[in-house]
Amino acid sequence: MAKWTVVVSPEQYESERLYGADKLAVPGVGDSLSAGDEVLLVAAVDEPVVFGLARADGRGGLQYTVNLLETPLPAPDFVGAATEAGAHPVDERAFLDIQRQVRPADTARRTWLVSVDMPIEAASPGEAVRAFWNYVRELGPAELPAFVWPSGNELAMQAFVLGAEANQDPEED
Repeated sequence: MAKWTVVVSPEQYESERLYGADKLAVPGVGDSLSAGDEVLLVAAVDEPVVFGLARADGRGGLQYTVNLLETPLPAPDFVGAATEAGAHPVDERAFLDIQRQVRPADTARRTWLVSVDMPIEAASPGEAVRAFWNYVRELGPAELPAFVWPSGNELAMQAFVLGAEANQDPEED
């Protein structure tokens, strides 16, 4: 099994933060990787970060083994030379150094309530629903806050915009 660093563009990283899934497709890296190869996922942002560990599936995709989107690690110096999007071989020792830094995630699943509320003027419920989905599509996660809280604890509600906590109180700017 080879070890790789797969660098993604800032745009793809933002998309992962917003719409994360169990698999990641990175254009142009499928031919470089063999099934079972291990990968450090790096975002080519101003200060590069490792946002996950993955394994190549042999069909051009990467399956997350560890998702670090909530707590990315600063990318090590050896990544500095590989900030161009694509797959870059990495020394096994360097790969293991990063792997050791990864803390096991709290995998206990819990129920979260997520809500997007907005007042919509409409003549009927159906028209209001259509207008709602138009707003969601047009505004998207860059402008439309989503509210999230653990089930049964509404006082812990937090607003998120672009996948990060965002203060929505206009008096607390």
